[in-house]
Amino acid sequence: MAMDKVPMTAEGHAAIMDEIKHLKSVERPRIIKAIAAAREHGDLSENAEYHAAKEQQGWTEARVAELEDILSRAEVIDLSKLSGDTVKFGATVKLVDEDTDEKSTYQIVGDFEADVKSGKISISSPIARALIGKAVKDSVEVNTPGGGKSYEILKVSYG
Repeated sequence: MAMDKVPMTAEGHAAIMDEIKHLKSVERPRIIKAIAAAREHGDLSENAEYHAAKEQQGWTEARVAELEDILSRAEVIDLSKLSGDTVKFGATVKLVDEDTDEKSTYQIVGDFEADVKSGKISISSPIARALIGKAVKDSVEVNTPGGGKSYEILKVSYG
């Protein structure tokens, strides 16, 4: 099976690196101490602290492995080298809802850095897929869980 490349911004790459560093340098030692302390309490079969710490350890190690896998497949896209009038990965797109005149701005980022609250949408989201390849003044139809929506692209920028 071919390893799929994972597109991401430099900012998204740095955030994953920071999380791995935190898990390895802060969480791992904390969990090891918790396991050691719980072992001192004697019988491990009925030791809730021990089992909780082991569960945390399992989750932490799985998360580190997942993040390291993502980084091994990362394709960091340099947004400063992108330009143009059409929407592609990394673009910041200003839209207006054609029904409500409500304006919104989104940056199209990798799946692992998407955060709608901060205006970052995943490249694989329905709205991003509808926007890719379109340009200013284009109208796009997006199927959302609440039904179809029409947007007009007001601005496309990079960097």
